[in-house]
Amino acid sequence: MQPTSSTKRSAIAAVLGNSMEWYDFMIFAFMTPVISKLFFPVDPALPGSELNAILLTTALFGTGFFMRPVGGVVLGLYGDRKGRKAAMTLGMSIMGLSALLLTFAPTYQTAGIFAPLTVLVARLLQGFSVGGEFGTSTSFLIELAPPGKSGFFGSWQITGQLGAQILGASLGLLLTDLFTPEQLAAGAWRIPFAVGLVIVPITLYMRSNLMESDAFVSVRTKLGSRVRQMGAELRQPGFKYLIGMGMVVASAVSFYVTFGYTVTYAKQVLKLPLHDSFMVQMIAAIAMLIVVPLAGIASDHYDRKKLLLVSLGGYLVVLYPLYTWVTGAPSIEKLLVTQLVAGVLSAFFLGVYCTVLAEMFPVRVRSTALGIVNNVAVLVFGGFAQFFVTWLIKLTGSPLAPVYYVMIGLSLGFIAVICMPRESAYARVGDALDTAKP
Repeated sequence: MQPTSSTKRSAIAAVLGNSMEWYDFMIFAFMTPVISKLFFPVDPALPGSELNAILLTTALFGTGFFMRPVGGVVLGLYGDRKGRKAAMTLGMSIMGLSALLLTFAPTYQTAGIFAPLTVLVARLLQGFSVGGEFGTSTSFLIELAPPGKSGFFGSWQITGQLGAQILGASLGLLLTDLFTPEQLAAGAWRIPFAVGLVIVPITLYMRSNLMESDAFVSVRTKLGSRVRQMGAELRQPGFKYLIGMGMVVASAVSFYVTFGYTVTYAKQVLKLPLHDSFMVQMIAAIAMLIVVPLAGIASDHYDRKKLLLVSLGGYLVVLYPLYTWVTGAPSIEKLLVTQLVAGVLSAFFLGVYCTVLAEMFPVRVRSTALGIVNNVAVLVFGGFAQFFVTWLIKLTGSPLAPVYYVMIGLSLGFIAVICMPRESAYARVGDALDTAKP
């Protein structure tokens, strides 16, 4: 069965909005090497002062993750009661407010302590907004899928996130081409944040015109949306939450360390040019963007559990040798090869796991359950990942510190997939009305 034109329009609107939510959340990480000195004072006479500024900026980045579980539950419940459309529109509105704050945030030189405090408020708003995005948009995409295509539709959740990475890396590349470091520090760093501010109203309009999926409408009509009833249904067997969190941990360390930390790692640790580091980030993200939907298509035809195990296992095996190779004699060419190999293996896992994760929970509480599973795991392993690996590099002096962190996360994901019930590998959430059964 082919998707209808209205289904395609709804999917496109959801993915574009998803991309902008994640763009606004992730651009702060991409710009860390540029803006760290602007919000935290650096004394050139003090050894390690610049790295301390990076540490404080990555810690500020991490604070947004504290609000993600709150946003996941609040917007998740809202999405399960009032509809995916309503929750996604509200989340986008909150993200627009945070983009406004970041675009016009004063620097430490002009506002002192109020500068990092302004960014802190913006990051908390971003965390709340994006905390509800994964559960509501993933639920919407999978419930929108025609029978037999849930894997493909589910993969577009990650496609949206990768689109955000490509846009962020492209803007970083463009800025380093057009402006000198002094010009960036003088105000050009605000441009990526302003781009998000401009695009938010467009995606907000698109989301406000979405149509709910038949699966959600059917469940709400039959079973209602009382919080007490939903609470009882949320009390799923605990192993489902643990397995889901294990897979999310593997996803989080991939996004926030292997890829989200690339530019900072390349500049501060490998001492590679900022411009070329953005180029590597962009090329790797494009490669992943191609692989993710292909993995989603494959998951509609083959055992999803085996696909997850092969991709995670391969990723785990190659990571240490790759980073040992690139840190031995750093070069942009080596970094590019490393990111491409790791990116393809990671992308195959990412293209499958969203659908598998969603299949574990019934439609009526899916947004809330996904919000809890995703955001608790990301808070622990993703939120302060960049801070921890920067601190570990400073503490140990080893450029391989991030690799150990990622390998731990991938191992937890691998164990979770092994423990996953066999039926989860074959379920087809694309048969939307089947999942609407109480």
